[in-house]
Amino acid sequence: MSGLGYWLADARRGQEERFMKRFAPTHWTVNFPRPMMASVVTTAPDALRVDAVFYGSGDLAGLIWEAEDKWSHPLLAYGTARDFRACVLRFRWRSGGLKRLDEVHGPTLTIEGRDAAGNARSWYVRLWNYASGTAEDAEVVLDFADLDGGFLLPGEADPVWAGDVDRMFISLGSPGYDAGTTAFAAGVEGWAELSNMRCDGAGSVLSVGDVMVPEHGLSMATGYDDCFNQTPERIVDAILALGYRGDINHYVGMSHYFRLEPLGGGFYVSLAGGVLNAPCAAWHADFARRAKALRLGVIWSLSYELLDAHCWNDWKQRAENGDPALTGWSPPSTLLSPAHDGAMSYLRLVAGAFVSIGLSAGIPIKFQVGEPWWWVMPADGRICIYDAAARAAFGGSPVSISDVRGALSGPQKALLDQAGAVLAASTAALCAWVKGVAPGAVTHLLAYLPTVLDPLAPEAKRANMPVGWASPAFDVLQLEDYDWVTEGRPTRTSRGIEVATARLGYPVEEQHYFSGFVLLGEQAAQWRQIADAADAAVRRGTAATFVWALPQVARDGFTCFRLQGDDEMQAFDDVAFPIAIGRDASLSPAFSTQIVESPSGHDRMGSAGRAVVAAGEG
Repeated sequence: MSGLGYWLADARRGQEERFMKRFAPTHWTVNFPRPMMASVVTTAPDALRVDAVFYGSGDLAGLIWEAEDKWSHPLLAYGTARDFRACVLRFRWRSGGLKRLDEVHGPTLTIEGRDAAGNARSWYVRLWNYASGTAEDAEVVLDFADLDGGFLLPGEADPVWAGDVDRMFISLGSPGYDAGTTAFAAGVEGWAELSNMRCDGAGSVLSVGDVMVPEHGLSMATGYDDCFNQTPERIVDAILALGYRGDINHYVGMSHYFRLEPLGGGFYVSLAGGVLNAPCAAWHADFARRAKALRLGVIWSLSYELLDAHCWNDWKQRAENGDPALTGWSPPSTLLSPAHDGAMSYLRLVAGAFVSIGLSAGIPIKFQVGEPWWWVMPADGRICIYDAAARAAFGGSPVSISDVRGALSGPQKALLDQAGAVLAASTAALCAWVKGVAPGAVTHLLAYLPTVLDPLAPEAKRANMPVGWASPAFDVLQLEDYDWVTEGRPTRTSRGIEVATARLGYPVEEQHYFSGFVLLGEQAAQWRQIADAADAAVRRGTAATFVWALPQVARDGFTCFRLQGDDEMQAFDDVAFPIAIGRDASLSPAFSTQIVESPSGHDRMGSAGRAVVAAGEG
């Protein structure tokens, strides 16, 4: 019988490799402090672009190259090489809206590593010292065997020893950067392009994985909050190379897509100047284009979750005593109230912005409402249906529910039904908005079963799996239950899917299943349960099964494949054995040759040998 197998790859062990140039545009990353935002995309085989938005005078973004690949799946990672001395990097620099090359605090290459004696060191190389051209359009040449840090004033040169480097990054600041804490009145946008990138020298080549895992029938889920720092090309190529097909279920996140405005010492989500910040919009436009080029679809996933620090206070769900609904992430996110017109209007505009990106890329529009619910405090069972907007929707003085896990009265159950109706109305309005932007959009609902069908709170489904979601409210019902899976409770999974199917009426061919995820690397043994749950979903006929999510797959080296068994036996010749072999028999080798194309486009011939016997006289 066929089944899903997996391997946790910690390194390549004879798998295909190729070579890539060090400083390949695909493998640069970005990072930055909150609340600013930046992204990097590839614009040509030898070019990349960074977009950034700065909210204060101390904001700096870093365009990063790491000596060790910390982001790729081990079968796709480039080899670690810390000695850069035999490399010369050349590129054309163009920028706008940033500190210029010739200014104090202008773009600087920080090199972090150790000196020749093994002492930890950092060097700060001013790019302007190695540039020819203007301050915003120049050719830069960096010979890592002959670099000096500092401004290169007399006696100031700080020779770089690039023989043991951990990482290097180019710092990018706004024109108002002063290393201070002054908030800008509005976000300041800037960009930089590195083109005609070329790395020469004996150390300019790295090994890199060139594996193409056979298709195994599963699809991949991603989250922008976890992969914002990488190029879309790198993300999408990895998904294809690891054998995933169909749609990418892409959660747009809760912390990196929004624009912000300052108020009272904080920053809050804003529509000033548009819906999405410029780096996010640029990243997703490239993501959609690259998914289309590889014949992968995109399901745009938007949740009711928002980073608490940037959420307007009246938008938040609240418990009866006024406590906001806060998740366990650090820093925490909060849940938007389905009853608040402002919060729900904002979500509709966000959905429309992402859907419009998909339309511009020419891909079929698929949209997911991701895990919408009324938050239940995990410690004591208080349900957060008491924010001001919700109270008004429930008549002003809703009955108290101190613990949704306890036995509930008729009025308490009626309140949960009201909450469910408000939630269902909000998701219906969101999907209607999406279909107004893209009339052919396919809508999806993702429900997290361990919360909405918590056995300790059997009445909570009135609020969090409302009957207003019943088919045909959505085109596809998506179910996720990773807590049950990783705890090894397949019976609870089966029962939860039965309850959801009976309550909402979506047949299995209109359902998707999400299997995963593993929160921490030391919990990698949980992939066994995840693989089994994914295989069970395929066997029961689920329309699509997703693994959640790519960052954890890459971190742990999760590599899945289909095992073939007796039910798919290959055809064979009906030959009587033993063959009568006489003294004139001959033995010669023959080969069955298979042509395999790797992700880099190289054709490889793999030959499976077999002996061919020619029977002579008996």
